[in-house]
Amino acid sequence: MRRAVFSVSAVLLVLAVSGCTAAAPRATPATSTPAGPAPTATENGQLTPVHPLGEPVVMASGLAAPWSILPLPDGATLISERDTTRVREFLPDGSLREAGSIAAARPGGEGGLLGLAFLPDTSAPGGAGWVYAYFTTASDNRIERMPLAGSPGSHTLGAPTLVLDSIPRAGNHNGGRIAFGPDGLLYASVGDAGNTATAQDTGSLGGKILRLTPTGAVPEGNPFGTLVYSFGHRNPQGLAWDSRGQLWASEFGQNTWDELNRIVPGGNYGWPMVEGQAGDPAYVDPEQQWSTDQASPSGIAIVNDTIFMASLRGERLWSIPITAASSTDTPTEWFVNRYGRLRDVVPGPADTLWFVSNNTDGRGSPAAGDDRLYQVQVAPR
Repeated sequence: MRRAVFSVSAVLLVLAVSGCTAAAPRATPATSTPAGPAPTATENGQLTPVHPLGEPVVMASGLAAPWSILPLPDGATLISERDTTRVREFLPDGSLREAGSIAAARPGGEGGLLGLAFLPDTSAPGGAGWVYAYFTTASDNRIERMPLAGSPGSHTLGAPTLVLDSIPRAGNHNGGRIAFGPDGLLYASVGDAGNTATAQDTGSLGGKILRLTPTGAVPEGNPFGTLVYSFGHRNPQGLAWDSRGQLWASEFGQNTWDELNRIVPGGNYGWPMVEGQAGDPAYVDPEQQWSTDQASPSGIAIVNDTIFMASLRGERLWSIPITAASSTDTPTEWFVNRYGRLRDVVPGPADTLWFVSNNTDGRGSPAAGDDRLYQVQVAPR
């Protein structure tokens, strides 16, 4: 099925004819990190769920297997490319430039340059902060950080410093998402690297969600006195926090169930003993599950306590409202088979979401101009 590609002008025309109004999408705000809608609450204090409004518009094209979208506090946006190992900067006119590359990365299979994260730090060289990268080398997966220099439109990455190495690697199940939590600590999703036994071994980094200080040390409060925060994971690739500070993670299943998990410290999420909701008190059941042809989830974002989940094989965006009890309501699918494989999603500026397709990763069917960065408005129902 041919995927539709919409220009900004075409979408605005459709909205005008239908009686709706919309401003032309803005690439990035001038002085602030892209953020979702201002939170609104219902009478019981629960944040009002939001959903996509109208059609996505193309912000940039010509990306090569993009993996992670990283909005910066100064309004710029960086995007990692798995196979080229480049970090590209998105410019407001829709063009892309190279801000740097990861010299030690060795792409292959599902490995390469994966997740990005940012830590503001005025003491860093350049005075802005650190860009963190999770990537695959010839011998392991690792996390490095690089000082950010320059200003929007001219950002560059400085010399890398090692944060964590010896993370298991393989041709698949490399995990790769990194993000700073509300506690200021760095979280990383790590796959089992094809060795299922590591997921249940709390002495291994494989099949885990890790929690570490910005320099790679074990922080206070970790459940096992190590970097391990939760275990029993197969290949988690999405991390995000809701308004209560609760961590959520998306995870690839094997042949039956993909998962959305509410992460608790020390929780055992069951792989490889169980897949999906088993009802076994020894393991933490996922909040939601999908057949693998409907999801194969990667990045997630949370806006107004609504989880948005990018799906690869499922070729759709899912929205999942979070309830006041920190559970989830019925998921809704969007843009099914419209834009191909979707890899990452983040809150965008002015009540929008940004997401990237991933059709040039060797498993998709790329159209001319793939891969693309998209923007779509979001609003309460």
